[in-house]
Amino acid sequence: MTQGRPVTTWAAAAERAGAGLRDLTVRNLVRTGAGGTGLRVRLTNALGDRPVTFGHVRVGVPRSGAALVPGSNRRVTFGGRPEATLAPGATALGDPLPGLVAPRQRLAVSLHLRGDGGVLTGRNRATAPPDDPAYRSLPGDHAADESGAAYVEGVAVWHWLDALIVTAPEPVSAVAVLGDSITTGVGSETGHGWPDLLADRALLESWPLAVVNEGVSGGRVLAAGTGRHAEERLAAEVLAKPGIGAVILLAGVNDLGAGARAEPLVAAYRRIVERAHAAGVAVIGGTLPPFAGAEYHTAGGERAREAVNAFVRDGGVFDGLADFDAALRDPAAPRRLLPRYDCGDHLHPSAAGHRAMAAALEPRVLLGAAGQRPGLGRRAAGSGRWMPRGR
Repeated sequence: MTQGRPVTTWAAAAERAGAGLRDLTVRNLVRTGAGGTGLRVRLTNALGDRPVTFGHVRVGVPRSGAALVPGSNRRVTFGGRPEATLAPGATALGDPLPGLVAPRQRLAVSLHLRGDGGVLTGRNRATAPPDDPAYRSLPGDHAADESGAAYVEGVAVWHWLDALIVTAPEPVSAVAVLGDSITTGVGSETGHGWPDLLADRALLESWPLAVVNEGVSGGRVLAAGTGRHAEERLAAEVLAKPGIGAVILLAGVNDLGAGARAEPLVAAYRRIVERAHAAGVAVIGGTLPPFAGAEYHTAGGERAREAVNAFVRDGGVFDGLADFDAALRDPAAPRRLLPRYDCGDHLHPSAAGHRAMAAALEPRVLLGAAGQRPGLGRRAAGSGRWMPRGR
């Protein structure tokens, strides 16, 4: 795999995820989308309140819990230096690592935090034990440890990790999902939401795509929450990352729950599409699923949802449609989720509901929006495993 282009193979939205970490190592566990070579790690201090220094950063292959496959843990450098300091709002891109990364490969990114981390820029992830997405260590630098013994706390948050980038074959691109807690996987029981299932489907059906999850719990289109509002997130978390050919937009139900009307949401959707198109990125519009019975559902919010969905379907703005409303609603009560698709809060889909969402995207729509075509073999996304010697 000697030729290709940079493609984002994993990414996470930025949100404020607590504070109080000091002089320890965090080990983030992730799974790639597309395969490729020259893996690069991008770190972020987007929402931090002070400079953050990472003394050592390493990437290895997880074995069990926080433990790594022996010999797989590689040192990451930044402009040839082993450490990186990020000012508030800054990102840092690591130098390329040799070796091949496979599609849907699990990786462990270990960051040694030197000093006080201040406000943590991370991403809370819906999860269920024992699938912790990250571990925190005893004090000190444990980035090089292959054993998981020093990593004493499993947590449901990724730390300071913004993206993983590979050089992928030319047909391969990425699709980013810009969404809220439904996108992060809330309600799915396992923590693997519909974008994860869509990524698995892409590999199984040999689509030349990585699916990257830019969901953030509580996310809104018109206002900031734990993270930034959707228009700002589009610029900072999608368009700033390489190789993304399309965006799936599924956001707005939290705005409706907060009393937003349809017109401002539609106007924001238009701006998002215009900005994405200006950057050469297509946008697939996702209809907002039913949420009658949820704590913040109102008659006004329902009317707005129906108006927004009519625009998504028939407004002529989007490059494709993902009709999640049709996939999840109860035919006998279309303002509600089908009971088997309801996790119980009448807002978030169940595990079966997340599967229905992943199945709702037609390949021709998804691949067409990303500038691709069906039928390209799995080899286009790489088929080997990354198992180089540690150093």
